[in-house]
Amino acid sequence: MPISNHEQKAQPSLSRRAFLQLLFGLLWVLSTPVAPAAEGSGKVFRAEKLVELDQAITAAITNGDTPGAVVWIERQGTAYIKAYGQRAVIPAPEPMTTNTIFDAASLTKVMATTPCVMWLWEQGKIGLDEPVSKYLPEFVGQGREAITVRLLLTHYSGLPSGLTRRDFNGYTGAIAQAVSERPNPAPGKVFRYSDVNFILLGEIVRRVSGKSLADLAREKFYEPLGMKQTRFLPPEEWKREIAPTERVGGVVLRGVVHDPTARRMGGVAGHAGLFTTVADTARFCRMLLNGGELDGRRVLKEETIKLMTSVQSPADGSARRGLGWDIDSPYAGPRGKVFPIGSYGHTGWTGTSLWVDPFSRTFVLLYANRNHPTGGNVVKLRSVVATLAAEAVVDFDFSNVPGALPLRETAPNP
Repeated sequence: MPISNHEQKAQPSLSRRAFLQLLFGLLWVLSTPVAPAAEGSGKVFRAEKLVELDQAITAAITNGDTPGAVVWIERQGTAYIKAYGQRAVIPAPEPMTTNTIFDAASLTKVMATTPCVMWLWEQGKIGLDEPVSKYLPEFVGQGREAITVRLLLTHYSGLPSGLTRRDFNGYTGAIAQAVSERPNPAPGKVFRYSDVNFILLGEIVRRVSGKSLADLAREKFYEPLGMKQTRFLPPEEWKREIAPTERVGGVVLRGVVHDPTARRMGGVAGHAGLFTTVADTARFCRMLLNGGELDGRRVLKEETIKLMTSVQSPADGSARRGLGWDIDSPYAGPRGKVFPIGSYGHTGWTGTSLWVDPFSRTFVLLYANRNHPTGGNVVKLRSVVATLAAEAVVDFDFSNVPGALPLRETAPNP
């Protein structure tokens, strides 16, 4: 329940109003045995910080940064979950709900492509330091042979940020264009976040596994993890629960991937195309924190989780990246100002973001529909929400975290 303008101006305190806001904010107790929400919330989260978080999201909606949002903050089996604003503005207003399905955009990279690559790596079918040309033989010449799977995953390949030509036809046309892109500068020298990297990785998954990325991700991850509302190409019956994005060609996109390249590829691509909910993403994050297992179902080895969420980029690089995952780069705004370096996450163009802190065993999801019907910007809000979420954590000293990486200068968050 969004707070009123009067409440936005009030100073947050541990008052009856704050307590009621927490109840209306759906402070859930999940499957992990903990105290009842009303009694146990103070053991996990500080109420006054959650009130500030509510106010920050409500202010962002009021300022036009996004029509709506859903937040999910979880630690030790207790989650603060709340929907704000509107899921749709046009053609008719619809309230945001906690079970809204979002176009995950680039979260596809870490919730579909990266885990599938790492599963194939566990099977011995992909080598991280093998050249991409081993799996895509046509990817040769003009320095391409020096690009490894690891360099694609860490965005140090030197390839352009997107396909340089858009006059391709369908999935096969996009792959043909992707393999024709050449590195500049040389591979391993410069961090450049690139959709091309993950378009190529998605094709590697397809060729090596013999299955589409969508099918392999569903079979190896979403079904075993109980992620029932996560998939590429969502069915028509999901449409009414999906947050629409922009208007394209006079039609508001709803249930059709927003990313133009992924859309022209048929909706299944390594860089974009996945749809999901905060509840399903929370299950995925729990799996990560549990070392690759959830509810007795193991999907990746613990050492694989540690590998892909630790720094794998060149030591002298300007950005510290895991395999797929962001750790400390210009895009790491969703870490906020409190979570330690060594936590990890990712963002999506449509307004989605997730951040996982293995030290405090906390994760923060902020899913916003910021580009509906046009514009919007949640870069600042992501950082504010993460900062307040960390400040809300009780009984954890973020100022002294063994194993955290030292702070260093990075470029401003884009």
